[in-house]
Amino acid sequence: MIDLRTLRENPEAVRASQRARGEDPSLVDELLSADERRRSAVSRADSLRGEQKALGKQVGRAQGDERAALLTKGKELAAEVKAAEAEQSEADAALVDAQKRIQNIVEPGVPEGGEDDYVVLKHVGTPREFDFTPRDHLELMESLGAVDMERGAKVSGSRFYFLTGIGAQLQIGLLSMAVQQAVAAGFTPMITPSLVRPEIMEGTGFLGAHASEVYRLRDDDLFLVGTSEVPLAGYHSDEILDLANGPKRYAGWSSCYRREAGSYGKDTRGIIRVHQFDKVEMFSYCPPELAAEEHLRLLAWEEEMLAKVELPYRVIDTAAGDLGASAARKYDCEAWVPSQQAYREVTSTSNCTTFQARRLNIRFRDADGKPQTVATLNGTLATTRWIVAIMENHQQADGSVRVPEALRPYVGGVEVLKP
Repeated sequence: MIDLRTLRENPEAVRASQRARGEDPSLVDELLSADERRRSAVSRADSLRGEQKALGKQVGRAQGDERAALLTKGKELAAEVKAAEAEQSEADAALVDAQKRIQNIVEPGVPEGGEDDYVVLKHVGTPREFDFTPRDHLELMESLGAVDMERGAKVSGSRFYFLTGIGAQLQIGLLSMAVQQAVAAGFTPMITPSLVRPEIMEGTGFLGAHASEVYRLRDDDLFLVGTSEVPLAGYHSDEILDLANGPKRYAGWSSCYRREAGSYGKDTRGIIRVHQFDKVEMFSYCPPELAAEEHLRLLAWEEEMLAKVELPYRVIDTAAGDLGASAARKYDCEAWVPSQQAYREVTSTSNCTTFQARRLNIRFRDADGKPQTVATLNGTLATTRWIVAIMENHQQADGSVRVPEALRPYVGGVEVLKP
């Protein structure tokens, strides 16, 4: 949720953010109205409770007819207090509902527009020129015995698969390399739950516009996570953190589940867009004033991993209309995919400022010992989709695939994968 103080002091900034996202700016006025109603309800209830307390003292000193009159007045006042508290409760609920309908305030400088309005910040590496017709990742993986799409569909349906043999080794090795890098950078490694409660899923902002992407187990009232960002955000819910020694950083290894609703017909071949994949996700808690700097650190760690697997890529500043509800800014790294002659997303890092933490009630103590809302950030360090870019960029004319040097120790020292 956005900060109500920011709303009151600069509502136009919130309206501008809504417009940049392509969202309804009138929701800001509805929130302002709900905030005013709630403050008025609180003031009335407090005033009536004050009267009730003062009347109670008078009753204790009164006698006879005066006491009887005061008791009668007390009953009337009690009814007014009850009604005022009910109104306050309704106003509280209406305020929270209106507040949750406003997405995070985008950072200054974020490009306006939708999915195609990103800004390319830089290119790293040059796409390879092949002296043969390159195969796509599925053809390569099938010839290497690295994937079985047919049996994946037989067992689980479309967009499921088995990673087999070297395919499984590649994923385990890639994610293990990511964890080792994260540990060396001071992250605490975590293997996280795949199921979370509704309040945790909602707290991270995934039950808004993209709720259709989330798998729900209705009988158990639990949700399958699409990223370990969700359980890592919930890990410290309702806590006050000690950040005296710097940000708290976690690296979560998890299986991830996405319904991919509305994406039928897109990337149906291979393992680019699937319902289940594995990922190592960085997650950071830090003071809000350090969040922009921490965001750039997460991006740098992502680029360090991409350098290790020797992929050409670009970094984009995602447009406001393509941000998730919780993100104030998002940088994507997109690797070159030769078969598509296009850059495709392989990492994403978001600065969620205090949006998630305010919903999940996560705070820290400032220099004066006063509790303040913490900022949360997340970033992909490696995921199953990377195998696509590794396979295609490092393929040889005979259908073999060269293993990037940094990855070799994690796959038994193998230098070349041969059909």
